[in-house]
Amino acid sequence: MKQSIKNNGLALAGYAAICTLLVALIDHLTEDKIAHQQQQLLLQTLSSVMPADRYDSALTEHCLLVTDKEYLGNDNPHQLFLAFKNGQPQGAIVEATAPDGYSGSIQLMVGVSLSGEITGVNVIKHKETPGLGDKIEARKSDWLAGFVGKYVKGVDDKRWAVKKDNGMFDQFTGATITPRAVVQAVKKAALYLKQNQTTLFAQKPSCNTTSGGDNE
Repeated sequence: MKQSIKNNGLALAGYAAICTLLVALIDHLTEDKIAHQQQQLLLQTLSSVMPADRYDSALTEHCLLVTDKEYLGNDNPHQLFLAFKNGQPQGAIVEATAPDGYSGSIQLMVGVSLSGEITGVNVIKHKETPGLGDKIEARKSDWLAGFVGKYVKGVDDKRWAVKKDNGMFDQFTGATITPRAVVQAVKKAALYLKQNQTTLFAQKPSCNTTSGGDNE
């Protein structure tokens, strides 16, 4: 009886060891593929918010980690990508967090030219209600396109609000909280880039760009 228990224990231990080795092997084999997919997703996101004709060097080569709770939504580091053309600064893309979405934080990428023009906005992560708040996704509606070409005149620019609040941006039927949160997050991100241009373009790259990050 004891010998049988011992044999069963050894068999289970051997099975567990084999399973562990297989999992480790699979992780090793898929690690590079996952990293490549993450990098491609990041590049697609960046290109969606900063037109290709505005830069001629790889955005991921000029990545910074920045933190500003007031303007970027929380205390966590956010990736910021500097755009250059012919060696001259052209604009930047920054990750921003809208902390006050209807169902939680909304993660964004915001592109802004050196003159302060919004070049693009993309939502990279959210938990908003399907069929209502999820219209902030580019694949669900063209609402985000309404930011392109807009400028923020300053902190007190009251145009940066949804129309229900006497601003210039549409809200969604049955869902005002979500677009309201995104509008304010984009406004603050644009102000952050405008107020910190000189400092940002003087910094050296400081982040790993294999993924888009997770700032929740």
